[in-house]
Amino acid sequence: MTATTISCRDAGTLPDGRAVAAYTLQRGALSLTAITLGGIVTRLEVPDRAGRVANVVLGFDALQDYATRNPHFGTLTGRLCNRVAGGRFMLDGQAVQLSCNDGPNSLHGGHQGFGQRLWQAEVETGAADVGAVLCLRYRSPAGEEGYPGALLAEVRYSLPDAHTWAVDYAATTDAATVVSLTQHAYFNLAGGGSALGHRLRIAASRYDAVDATLIPQQVCAVAGTPFDLRQGAIVADGLAAGAAAGDAQMALARGYDHHWHLDAPAAAGSPEPVAAAWLADPLSGRTMCLLTTAPGLQFYSGNFLDGSLPAPGGGRHARGNGLCLEPQHAPNAINRPDMLQPLLRPGQVWRSRTLYRFGTEPAAAPGVAAATGPQAA
Repeated sequence: MTATTISCRDAGTLPDGRAVAAYTLQRGALSLTAITLGGIVTRLEVPDRAGRVANVVLGFDALQDYATRNPHFGTLTGRLCNRVAGGRFMLDGQAVQLSCNDGPNSLHGGHQGFGQRLWQAEVETGAADVGAVLCLRYRSPAGEEGYPGALLAEVRYSLPDAHTWAVDYAATTDAATVVSLTQHAYFNLAGGGSALGHRLRIAASRYDAVDATLIPQQVCAVAGTPFDLRQGAIVADGLAAGAAAGDAQMALARGYDHHWHLDAPAAAGSPEPVAAAWLADPLSGRTMCLLTTAPGLQFYSGNFLDGSLPAPGGGRHARGNGLCLEPQHAPNAINRPDMLQPLLRPGQVWRSRTLYRFGTEPAAAPGVAAATGPQAA
């Protein structure tokens, strides 16, 4: 099979005059476009069961929208993804205060997180059976958004085959710090309209119950709740069940915006990702299996998309039009001693790997639910 090729074009300029480039990776029918602003994936084209290709991630037509009002569509989020309570934590006996941009908390790196920074891009030659790889680098100075230590982050986007998008993360520092990077794509395997008809399975029997500002308060069993996605469920059905039951967690987040702790995560330091979630769109037949080395997964059902943001080609981004599956350390882990800590010290390399493996499944017979599992990916 033909290896991955990469092309580059001008994507426009930021308000301060800096140029943004767009890179397109192509392998067979699978195509991914990312820009140097925030490492944002603006398009991800995947075939359906009939071979028809469509873009399966949310985004904008205009670069200006990504620069000024992006709700993290397709961004690389960091230095520390998700929320930190009060933006505060202790590191080696010293108090650290981050910028707070989500009410009283810090979210996805602060006011100017990695998803709003301009990354340097380089096309690298991968293995012969892989082809070209897009390497993105960002050097975050000490004190940026309150984070200690200068951090060098490197993220590689590749298409190891015609069905898989791979994201490989690495980071080094010159002083003790914290890091947890993730990709914040909003997926819609139908290629448009609502994604709430998708079927989702998450391989986790525990999730984080949150407070009113979405900071985890305790780890709870999913059994008997709308958060039990171990056998797979239509997202809209889970939302409806939560509303009908008056589920307090659903009310706080206006839907799903919670972290699941994987039952069988990859071993610490292992480079081999494990299957964590499966997503399927019954109408198009598109499926996605997410594999990761991260210990957990945040699932967000697009609750705060309110129709105010323009969608490509016309229309608006409405509630539930995209679903986020974000592999990561647990939210606020740095303040939770029982969690795997997102610490990085000089001489160490922080690494993580996520694979998004696409496929198709046949149309289900009337009254038969579509499969959602390893066989569907």
